[in-house]
Amino acid sequence: MFFVTGGTGLVGSFLLAEMRRRGLAVRALHRGPVPEAIVQMAPSAEWVAGDLLDTELLHQCLTPDVTHVFHCAGLVSYAPQDEDLLLTTNVVGTAVVVDACLARPGIRLAHVSSVAALGGPGAKAGAVPAAAGIELNEAATWDLGAAHGAYATSKYLGELEVWRGVAEGLSAVIVNPSVVLGPGDWARSSTRLLRYAAQEHRFYTRGLVNFVDVRDVVAQLLHLALDPPDLGGQRFVLSAGALPLGAFFEQAAAGFGKRPPSVAVPDWAAEVVWRLEHARAVLTGARPLITKDTARAGRQPVRYDGRKAVAATGLPYRPLAETIAWSVAGLQTAGAAPQ
Repeated sequence: MFFVTGGTGLVGSFLLAEMRRRGLAVRALHRGPVPEAIVQMAPSAEWVAGDLLDTELLHQCLTPDVTHVFHCAGLVSYAPQDEDLLLTTNVVGTAVVVDACLARPGIRLAHVSSVAALGGPGAKAGAVPAAAGIELNEAATWDLGAAHGAYATSKYLGELEVWRGVAEGLSAVIVNPSVVLGPGDWARSSTRLLRYAAQEHRFYTRGLVNFVDVRDVVAQLLHLALDPPDLGGQRFVLSAGALPLGAFFEQAAAGFGKRPPSVAVPDWAAEVVWRLEHARAVLTGARPLITKDTARAGRQPVRYDGRKAVAATGLPYRPLAETIAWSVAGLQTAGAAPQ
């Protein structure tokens, strides 16, 4: 039996689908309703309703027949209102999962983290000068003296909980995907980038964004967690490559048959906009459309090196153009983007 948290998310849902395709027995935790499309992706999966922070429930889910836990649940948000929730979900939630695994000796944990946990351009190690900017790999060390966003901090602290488990005898592997692309929920996570392209907005911010196909994340995750017995206690960056955000929007919009954003917002204008949005959010209680973190994302050209995983598994990444085209086609089949 394999236990999965975050089974209704992009990575979790495709992971469940691949497991069921392989005939594996799967139990998945979910908090809200399970969309019918995901039920169809993973027929016969055992769904358990509950909260990630429910310690007793987590221990009950890890029955003696559970051999592997895939911790895919997590919150992705750059809104200031979510800072406490980020720490609760991504740090405390991971600690609960780790403790539940430690109570079942022999269980192997696969934790889905993020390249954000590497520390960004201020990382002290694992940074290799590249033709344009720097390249970060698994050796990157978090810079405690640098300013970090709440999301990145929560993913870093969540990783520390996994390393704590490893120190206490847990067999665990960590994957650090860049922006994961796939035909998911229009309103969630990276799929919002595709929705933005489909809605024919005029403006975009300059920057370099690293991407990886959700199918590649699942393939690497399963191989690293199930096949080699000697990869515990390691982390693996999963990233197929990087594109300027403008080029990404051009490819995505072309797939939708839409006009791509054409006006690049200068850095100074983005700085003004996020401050105005912050003030509006404070005064009205609304969620900001753009935050400091999103306004500055990709401004410093950082590429993430995903070659270690390929060397370990022998599984190559799909080209980004193929991933974008597949994601767009899947979303078009599911229905038009909300206007």
